[in-house]
Amino acid sequence: MTTFVIRRIGSLLLTLLGGYTVLFILFFALPSDPAEVIAGGNGKNPPAAVIENVTKKYHLDDSIPEQYVRRLWDTVTLGGESFQTHEPLVETIKTRLPNSLRLAVWAMLIEVTVGISTGVLSARRRNSLLDTASTLGTAVVSAIPVFVLAYLLRQVTGVYAFQHQWPEWARFPVLSEANHGWYLGIIPSLDQLKHLVQPALVLASVSTVIVARLTRTTMLEAAGSDHVRTARAKGLRERRVLTRHTLRNALIPVVTFIGIDFGTMVGFAILTETVFGWPGLGSRVARAASQSDLPVVLTLSMVVMAIYGVANLIVDISYAKLDPRIRLGGAK
Repeated sequence: MTTFVIRRIGSLLLTLLGGYTVLFILFFALPSDPAEVIAGGNGKNPPAAVIENVTKKYHLDDSIPEQYVRRLWDTVTLGGESFQTHEPLVETIKTRLPNSLRLAVWAMLIEVTVGISTGVLSARRRNSLLDTASTLGTAVVSAIPVFVLAYLLRQVTGVYAFQHQWPEWARFPVLSEANHGWYLGIIPSLDQLKHLVQPALVLASVSTVIVARLTRTTMLEAAGSDHVRTARAKGLRERRVLTRHTLRNALIPVVTFIGIDFGTMVGFAILTETVFGWPGLGSRVARAASQSDLPVVLTLSMVVMAIYGVANLIVDISYAKLDPRIRLGGAK
């Protein structure tokens, strides 16, 4: 197990370095001049003296290898600052990362609760009205792009609801802020819950559909296996057969997807956070990319990739807990 973990950590570090390198190359491959964008933006013709000062201040006139090493050191040590706001990267992470994690955790709760429950019920009542409705509902939700769903939800429960004086409980803020009170750092106050519901539902929508369908499929496969038939032949109660023999084995691929999806939610919530104004990593990266704010893009992207890699590692280790037949690291 130790060898496996060490090997995976080494692989993660190489992946982070590769991701950093790709982002760095893409930054300089853009047709715009970074110094001009930082000085005032493309098309606004900032003074040449200002562009020159920006170029020297941020060492944009250094060779590409020198800038690569400099930015890499700033990213690893979190010692850089934003080109635009001059905010230290450490402060940006302290402010933004908790908000992204909170949003991802609550989206995961929706995904796990609704997705697994729907999948189990559909599998137990195969070809029933509930199963058919679940299949149609998941197909419709999965066909709607996330950003379209976000805008529709915001317009209906935000703009339209206020215009037509819907009940208070059915009206939600158009912009979902994250500074209205948290208990124990993760439990939202009632006021905060109003700001959290919309982005959490949208972020969880597609993943919940996938979990529901995956749970249904794996439950049906596990229910037809030999050890489940043997358990029923021994006279075990159906509830015990379901929880100990069917669901436990069926959850292995589901847990794999959920674990990986947590890192994905943290990093790929850019559209959701941007639409609802949620002050997380995704919305900050999107704004930094439009402003050629290289230190912010590189550092926050590496944080997201690290979270994704750690989530993958935890998923692999959890295999051994769910199925004793699985051994990591080549152990027999």
